[in-house]
Amino acid sequence: MSLPFRWKHLSSATGDLPVPPGSDQQTLCLVGDIDRDGRADILIGCRNAPPALVWYRQETKGRWRVYTVEADSIPLEAGGVLADIDGDGDLDIVAGGDYRNDTLYWWENPYPRYAPDEPWRRHVIKIGYGNQHHDQIVGDFDGDGKPELVFWNQGAGKLFWAPVPKDPRAGEWKLSVIFEGAGEGLAKADVDGDGREELLGGGRWFDYERGRWTNTLIDPAQSHPRVVAVDFDGDGRVEVAMVPGDGNGRLNLYRFTGDPRLTERWQGRDQLNREVVHGHTLAVADFNRDGKPDLFCAEMRRWTAGDDNPQAHAWILLNDGKGGFTPLEVTRGHDWHEGRVADIDGDGKPDLVCKPYNWQTPRLDIWLMQDP
Repeated sequence: MSLPFRWKHLSSATGDLPVPPGSDQQTLCLVGDIDRDGRADILIGCRNAPPALVWYRQETKGRWRVYTVEADSIPLEAGGVLADIDGDGDLDIVAGGDYRNDTLYWWENPYPRYAPDEPWRRHVIKIGYGNQHHDQIVGDFDGDGKPELVFWNQGAGKLFWAPVPKDPRAGEWKLSVIFEGAGEGLAKADVDGDGREELLGGGRWFDYERGRWTNTLIDPAQSHPRVVAVDFDGDGRVEVAMVPGDGNGRLNLYRFTGDPRLTERWQGRDQLNREVVHGHTLAVADFNRDGKPDLFCAEMRRWTAGDDNPQAHAWILLNDGKGGFTPLEVTRGHDWHEGRVADIDGDGKPDLVCKPYNWQTPRLDIWLMQDP
């Protein structure tokens, strides 16, 4: 079906946005209000060239200026998370090294003192164990009212849990292992309805109870997914959507009946009736503003030196509120890697942020939803 929405497309390729400085391998992309001015900002990380991390500051509505966060050439991996690490009320940044780097970092937001060429102060969370840190998340998973960081360390083959220290600047953090095995992708939701956030990642549901972590396998085919979790059908229970981010597979919506701790109680259903090619973007938003959460899913176009998937698709899947979705094509032929959905222009409608990995990079695209 064609899309019943209009979009205004802005691109650094046509001069609408500044061209991202740095490498032609763009890894992470985050969206949030960095300077607390009520407008959304964009962060882009890369590897193989400096600066490793930059901030697209929306200084006034629709006017962007690029600020340096990390001036050095740190090889950053995809993932990252925005969170108030030091408890001062502004968003800091957590991100980790790629397959060549064994360090996980956080950058301290210097609010309210910013200068375009002045990097942020970088701190170390951990060194060692293994290289590559694809995906991090912050939440209160033990119910003590304090934030914790969870991150994959692919080189170590582990999922780690690290409560944010009272002084997060005072050296490496204390780590505990949640899970040993391959995995990517992280989301949080109260799956079992006990009032606490739990973890989803690597095709599993992770729960912390009585001082220990347990996990339930939802789908072994989704070990490296993009994952989101909300109550899509309004029945009071969370459903989980997953799609392979670094491979080909199905965009499935998983529901459970009975006890979610039992793998056999989870059932997945294909939402596109086709294979998704490197679906490295998956997000939730109410696109038609009917009060029901919809899905956004998009494919990568390129991840090698060739043109791997020239017909790469991006879809909005409109939720009928009864457990079904209608897929609508947004774009074809763009590269979506770590794409984001957020209200960029402040008009209350969800917009799309598109950052390719290595297709026509360095590059940034924004699709602003317009009134019909």
